[in-house]
Amino acid sequence: MKIIVGLGNPGKPYEHTRHNIGFDVIDAIAEKWGTPLTNSKFNGMYTTVHRPEGKVLLVKPLTYMNLSGECIGPLMDYFDIDVEDLIVIYDDLDLETGKLRLRQKGSAGGHNGIKSLIQHLGTQEFNRIRVGISRPPAGMKVADYVLAKFSKDDQVLMEEAIEKSVNAVEASLSKPFLDVMNHFNTSK
Repeated sequence: MKIIVGLGNPGKPYEHTRHNIGFDVIDAIAEKWGTPLTNSKFNGMYTTVHRPEGKVLLVKPLTYMNLSGECIGPLMDYFDIDVEDLIVIYDDLDLETGKLRLRQKGSAGGHNGIKSLIQHLGTQEFNRIRVGISRPPAGMKVADYVLAKFSKDDQVLMEEAIEKSVNAVEASLSKPFLDVMNHFNTSK
């Protein structure tokens, strides 16, 4: 079984903000596959999808970003999912808006959701799809920036990034993540 996790914050005020791009990707996958996230366990919403490639769990932790590991660690234990079968989708300030960067491991890079996952999983070695949101303009606090919605121009870039992220997730179900990473990290 694979587990695909999108990071974000629950609640109306956070919908479609920069920090919630992980949730937006999970929603896009769920919509494409025709399966809403209607189950809840360990303070997360999820659905189990039976695909030709095998079972897939789509998850949105409802713990708020900084405590994401409190949901994902127990959920992976409950369903007996190996860390190699985890993909985490989240926002990245160090990438240009709309750019994707897939990685197999790495530090939290200042991202508190990833920091929580590393703490609860006991490893930095898990697959990630990082979606670029760029840095805030000079003088704007990072917290205000990541909790703001995208401009109209950026929204177009993010819709493309969401579509590419969905494609990367689907490719990873039948191909090794390294191959998917090499393809998506080099494609324009």
